[in-house]
Order: sequence, then C-alpha cells, then structure tokens
Amino acid sequence: MILFNLVCSSDHSFECWFRDGAACESQIAAGEVACPVCGDSLVRKAPMAPHIARGGVRRAETEKTETDGDVSAKELRQALEVLRRHVEDNADYVGPQFAEEARRMHYGETGERPIYGEASPEQTSALRDEGIETVAIPWLPRQDS
Repeated sequence: MILFNLVCSSDHSFECWFRDGAACESQIAAGEVACPVCGDSLVRKAPMAPHIARGGVRRAETEKTETDGDVSAKELRQALEVLRRHVEDNADYVGPQFAEEARRMHYGETGERPIYGEASPEQTSALRDEGIETVAIPWLPRQDS
C-alpha cells in the first residue's frame, strides 16, 4: 500500500491509500476518487517528499496531543457520526432528486428547508455554477447495521 497526496480542482488537499501507483492512476482516470471536502472527482497527484527514516525514536501518531491539530481516526469517525445524526434529525431526505430539489428552492418554486440526498460531482458542480451552495459530507456506513 502507498499513500498519495492528492489535490482536487478546487485546491483541497487530501491523502488516499492505493495498492500501488498504477491503481492510483487508474482510479483517478476513472473518476473513482473524490475530494472528501467538496466531492470533486477531478483530482491529481500532488508533489510528495519521500519518507526517509533517520533512526531515533519517533512519536507514535496516537500519542499526538490536541495542540498538534491532528485528530485520531476514532475521533473523526465519532464526529462524522454526530454530524450524520444531526443532518438526519434536522433535514429532509430527498434522495437522488437532491439537485432538482435544491434548484426548486433556489428559484422560489418551493419553500426553503434543509435537505440532504445524493448528487454526482457533475451535478454539484452545475449547482455551484448556478450560485447554489452545497456541501459534500463524507457519509460513513452505519455501525449498527
């Protein structure tokens, strides 16, 4: 496995693990890799510096303090679960009609209300072009299912 630094067309930086460089290239070319911030699938590899071990003792990732600004995978998962519950409790699920419903509200054809659903990167890009703001949320599968 290899970790690559990636950048979307909106200049959001993120990391992603791949089996090898060829897997990274093929998944990017197929549009299978999306930015976790905006959902954009137009991504490219960012310049990376190789990791060279220098010896000595390194602090483990799990030992980082809050002042490091890093969160553990467990903390991130918990935060995303809280976000999911909040969205589900406070917004209407419109499923794959998200883009159409967002347009209807934007153009005053229906009353505004919080909604969530599914939209492709192309649909969210088109909404942005129309001045309709959306937020892509990394939706984790439920732990209880």
